[in-house]
Amino acid sequence: MANTPNRAYRARRPRAAAAPAAAVLTVAALTAGCGGGSSGTAPPPDIPMQQEIGASEGRLDLVVWAGYAENGSNDPKIDWVTPFTKATGCRVEAKVADTSDSMVALMRTGRYDGVSASGDASLRLIYGGTVAPVNTRLLSGYGDIAGFLKNQPYNSVDGQMYGVPHGYGANMLMYRTDKLAQRPTSWDVVWKKDSPASGHVVAYDSPIYIADAALYLKAHRPDLKIKNVYELDEKQFGAAIDLLKQQRPNVNQYWANYLDELQSFKSADNYAGTAWQVTANLAMDQRSPVATTIPSEGATGWSDTWMISSKAQHPACMYQWMNWITRPKVQAQVAQYFGEAPANPKACAYTAKGFCSTYHVGDPDFYKRLAFWRTPVKDCGDDRGNDCVDYERWTQAWTQIKG
Repeated sequence: MANTPNRAYRARRPRAAAAPAAAVLTVAALTAGCGGGSSGTAPPPDIPMQQEIGASEGRLDLVVWAGYAENGSNDPKIDWVTPFTKATGCRVEAKVADTSDSMVALMRTGRYDGVSASGDASLRLIYGGTVAPVNTRLLSGYGDIAGFLKNQPYNSVDGQMYGVPHGYGANMLMYRTDKLAQRPTSWDVVWKKDSPASGHVVAYDSPIYIADAALYLKAHRPDLKIKNVYELDEKQFGAAIDLLKQQRPNVNQYWANYLDELQSFKSADNYAGTAWQVTANLAMDQRSPVATTIPSEGATGWSDTWMISSKAQHPACMYQWMNWITRPKVQAQVAQYFGEAPANPKACAYTAKGFCSTYHVGDPDFYKRLAFWRTPVKDCGDDRGNDCVDYERWTQAWTQIKG
């Protein structure tokens, strides 16, 4: 795989078992709205939307996942920040955050202009008034962004976008082909007590993994009537927690850093579990007998969005960054280094052969099988009203599950 990520790259995504108190919004702030007013809940704060880009302020302060704002310091060949600065005059200062909860906390300080938020953070940022709506008319390449990534529940409210999609991927089932006699077709392999992978299962270390349990129950417990794995009422949530507790003895590793998972599969300590495609690619590059699949139940996934702070001190530079980072060539650089599908499919003209097919770029049917991460809130988005379990409760339950 071209531009394989190096070890400086990561501690990605919301991995903390318990969120820092400062990072978790109050229940009232979170439940103000998954419905954006359409289901009787309060809309997001009324924050003005920028009408023109204006002159560059000369600086840009970002909160990013490691690997999203490379300036050549980790690898001289990996640099899309320096050309941006030369083109715009905006000097970039990037603060790496290792969890979505950390991103929320950092953005709430008002010290940063923008963030590369995942779906399990974005609603907290929107309804907390931390980010502003984005004027997509100011984004020169917005029309090139894949349509199925726009106007989603995790990056928009009532048709108003709160950012520009950046990159996305699936939480796939990875397994060792020498340990499992048959290719798994179901997530049974990680959930059932008598699984051939029992005692050698890996699971993602985050409260958002509760959605993976709900996804499995959605297919196998129709009596629960789960429609959206992030909108769980008490009965549905309780069933998901029970399944996770049942799984706990089978789990050999809760992984936060993908390199830890990679090592455990290479050493055959683990046989099956949730992984990103980049992890499988690295394992196969190192001749480990692994493969990936999306089981019959589907899978969860993640889609990141560049969002602008409602208190941005350098808004012109942030809009110029959103224009820059979604250019096809830059998208290709980031996607290959990081290991994700680019939001702009025109990037595929600049990627290594086979890269975009590996990540299913241009295949919306593949991504229809995914439930992209989003922040759980009390508003169920249907006639159940505010009877769903919010993210704070998910975090508390996750701590108890892991013990």
